[in-house]
Amino acid sequence: MNPVGIVVEYNPFHNGHLFHASESLKKSDGDLLIAVMSGSFLQRGEPAIVPKHLRAEMALSAGVDLVFELPYVFATQHASIFAEGAIRLLKHVGCNAVCFGSEDGNIQAFTNLLQLEQANNKELNLKIKELMKEGYSYPAAAAESYNQLTDSSTMDLSRPNNMLGYQYIKAIHEFAPDIQPLTIERTQSDYHDPELHASKISSATSIRKQIFSGSVHSIEEHIPPSTFSLLKLFINNGGELMNWAAYWPVLQHRLLTASTDELQQLYEMEEGIEHRLKHAAIEAESFHDFMEKVKTKRYTWTRIQRILTHLITNTTKEEMRSQQDPSYLRLLGMTEKGREHLRSLKKTCEIPIIANVNQSVASKLSTDLKASRAYASGYTNANEKRKLIQSDYLRPPLYHKKTNGNHQG
Repeated sequence: MNPVGIVVEYNPFHNGHLFHASESLKKSDGDLLIAVMSGSFLQRGEPAIVPKHLRAEMALSAGVDLVFELPYVFATQHASIFAEGAIRLLKHVGCNAVCFGSEDGNIQAFTNLLQLEQANNKELNLKIKELMKEGYSYPAAAAESYNQLTDSSTMDLSRPNNMLGYQYIKAIHEFAPDIQPLTIERTQSDYHDPELHASKISSATSIRKQIFSGSVHSIEEHIPPSTFSLLKLFINNGGELMNWAAYWPVLQHRLLTASTDELQQLYEMEEGIEHRLKHAAIEAESFHDFMEKVKTKRYTWTRIQRILTHLITNTTKEEMRSQQDPSYLRLLGMTEKGREHLRSLKKTCEIPIIANVNQSVASKLSTDLKASRAYASGYTNANEKRKLIQSDYLRPPLYHKKTNGNHQG
């Protein structure tokens, strides 16, 4: 087989993702699509709108053949570590190519930029540090540094998919040089576009906005029919849609009761930010109010959310730093074609492939399992919360077979 890899979050799976999946196979001349997908919490420090197993089912129903979970220690990191973890896992599963979406859409622009960075690495790093001292966030400092180096920018790294795509290129160059990098231009709507697009290819941001406004049917034409059916079934069966507002009582309690010494042990809790968080927790009336009180030019909304993710999962600096190398592949779902590849992969893969969670592998997955339990804490339905807490142990990988061109469970 000729496997092509993609790195995804599917929050939730929409028409743009469907386009990316199909174009990735076309562009790579591939015949097997493998996704590495974030679990309960996402790269921008957000809880996923629906559980990871449902998002994996959406992917399998729309053409993905294998879905592996990107471990928490990579999934909730800034772009460079997120990309490194994902690319190293896609190397382990035998991908010949990796295809990502970008605003630029030109792979040569990415490779040119990498060559430019290699030739000017010291100058770039000094400029980034200088701008961060002035209060820039890292992404903004990096984008501005590259722009100043190139005069007329080779690529706009302030655009989120360009920045993440560039990190994929760097990770491939360092860890998986045999993988062919490919990119597809992001079409129609921007990453942060808050409104649905007339083309029916809309941003996940706009789709989530409609869902949380109670208007699920308004997104029907913006997501594949399989996604819409799965989402409706999930809601009708008592499933709850998650965002940070659901976790505000838990977050406030943690901040009001934890000592500053305890908070300082948490990952990304730096520069005394714990004092600012505790003070805001006393005064804030809601999660949004809390975020408005806490964010600054240096501490962006995304950076604060990632800190809060580690707070709610109680993930320490030591815990994160002890897991710097991908050491397992957690299988979430497969098609028949994916299962065939899995059989051959088990003979050659250098790290274990974990299909079912039991006591023998629980210690290896401890951070991911803890994140799943923390994710469940936002539920108000006690029965659904209990099932979600137990799901990592009780739910086997999904299996979908194709019938008449469609995936069916």
